[in-house]
Order: sequence, then C-alpha cells, then structure tokens
Amino acid sequence: MFKTPQKEQEAETIVGPSVKVEGDFVSKGNITVEGRVNGSLKTEKNLRVGEKAKIVANISAANAFIAGEVKGNIKVQDKLELSNTSKIFGDVEAKVLVVNAGAVINGRCAVRIEGLQIPLPEVPKKSDKKSSGSKY
Repeated sequence: MFKTPQKEQEAETIVGPSVKVEGDFVSKGNITVEGRVNGSLKTEKNLRVGEKAKIVANISAANAFIAGEVKGNIKVQDKLELSNTSKIFGDVEAKVLVVNAGAVINGRCAVRIEGLQIPLPEVPKKSDKKSSGSKY
C-alpha cells in the first residue's frame, strides 16, 4: 500500500527539474521548485527553490528558502533565507531575512518591523542629463 506523509514540511506541489510552468501558479500548500517557472508564484505556506531552479516571476509566500535563481520581486510574510548559491534579480521583502555568504541580491531589501508597514522607496529614474550633485 502506498502512503503519503502528512507532515507540515512535506511539499504539496513539486515542480521537478525537467518541468517548465508558465502562467500564474497559486497554491495553498507547500511548494518545491526544482525546474522552471515563468509568470507569478504564490503560496499561503512555504516555498523551497532548488539550486538548479530558474524562476522568472514575482513570488509571494509565508516562508521561503531559495538556492536557485529568481528574476522578480519576492515578498515573504515571515522568513526568507537565501543560500550561498542563490541569485536574486529583484526586490525582496520579509520580516526575517537570512543571507548566506555568496548569495547575490541585485535589488532592494526591506525587512519589516512588526506592526509597521514601510513601503520601499521609489528609485529615481536615470536621465540623459547629468546633475551636478547627488542626494546619495
């Protein structure tokens, strides 16, 4: 008889290494991505992105562990952990952010303070004219 484990940590959905998903991917359970996802990715629970996974999508999750490549913004309600092999090209927002040595983030980071919502500031657009000074 085949039994399925009912543990909270078990992935409800697994995108295998040879699988490519295109479009809006929404789940209420845990997701593990080892393949490719293009579009958007949202789960009410945990997301785990494998080392060889490539995601071109905005991500929303309760918690996330990322070891692969993400091109898109990531919004996590609680803990976001980036492994030493992760490459993020987009903005990240989480309550707790863990960045291991070697992780790459090309974007803005926002760590939320409990009960305080501060939106990410707008990034000034580059213009063809050179200014004489900088605010930064």
